Amino acid sequence: MRTLGLLLICLLQLSCTGQTLEKINGVSFVASREKAVQAHVDALTKIHANHAAIMPFGFIRTIESPEIIFDTDRQWFGETRKGAKQYIQLLQKNGVKVMVKPQIWIWRGEFTGTLKMNSEEDWKTLENSYDRFILNYAALAEETKADLLCIGTELEQFVKNRPDYWKGLIKRIRDVYKGKLTYAANWDEYPRTPFWEALDYIGIDAYFPLSEAKTPTVAELRSGWKPWKEKMARLSKEKGKPVLFTEFGYRSMDYTAKKPWLVDRNEENVNLVAQVNAQKAIFSEFWDEEWFAGGYVWKWFIQHDRSGGVEDNRFTPQNKPAQEVIKEFYKTF
Repeated sequence: MRTLGLLLICLLQLSCTGQTLEKINGVSFVASREKAVQAHVDALTKIHANHAAIMPFGFIRTIESPEIIFDTDRQWFGETRKGAKQYIQLLQKNGVKVMVKPQIWIWRGEFTGTLKMNSEEDWKTLENSYDRFILNYAALAEETKADLLCIGTELEQFVKNRPDYWKGLIKRIRDVYKGKLTYAANWDEYPRTPFWEALDYIGIDAYFPLSEAKTPTVAELRSGWKPWKEKMARLSKEKGKPVLFTEFGYRSMDYTAKKPWLVDRNEENVNLVAQVNAQKAIFSEFWDEEWFAGGYVWKWFIQHDRSGGVEDNRFTPQNKPAQEVIKEFYKTF
């Protein structure tokens, strides 16, 4: 009987270990003009992705405007509530879990982290507008039983200047949505985010500078990760929350790890090896860590056959060697 008991304990430990190591192997499923169809999801499941971030959008006219415009007939299908719901349901039908990640776009691509009002009246207007925006998608997340909801993306000045609003907002969201919550803090913002205790994951858009080399090696990149990784591990332990990369990825270009957040139209040479090495390094450094929950590759277009390719220097890994790297690591975990 003692031997049987020890065997059962071992089996339970193995089971628990397996649950701990199961990661969120996600992609950021980019909103499109059109409905998603089965072929679009087939391309995603072939790389063994088990999660997708669905990103409906709200728009702000200027960096100082307090009104968020969303769910209108002028938006692309995938940017609306109806489109997000269609994407979610098709993904779920294929066994892919979903994070609903509503995002804001400011005219001319102004960085959302600098969104800041000039008067108390405008702050109140922005807060009321953001309530309508995010609670609309919290209701959608609850309706579709999505696994996660991201309550905001890279909104540092909004968070810094109105912390009480955000703490109250989290309570209002939890009244609507019963699943897990995170917030997508920018790579240099997350240590100052004041409400991690109220969420389920420490969400980070992981565009950390790692190397100034034109084509950094995997070893160089892993070395570059070490100081950043130590800080994340300490915060995870301090807050008692796992770290989730709400976005991660690298452009297929020279110097890809120097300023990984760049979304400009620069003409840096295509460098497929640099993108491959950067993907290998991030997987090797993080996916074995118990305090790390996983992440969502930036970014994955639904029209797979027409996306990326070996002459493209943008973020998507589609139809590039980096796609095979992601496939192999996602298969392992």
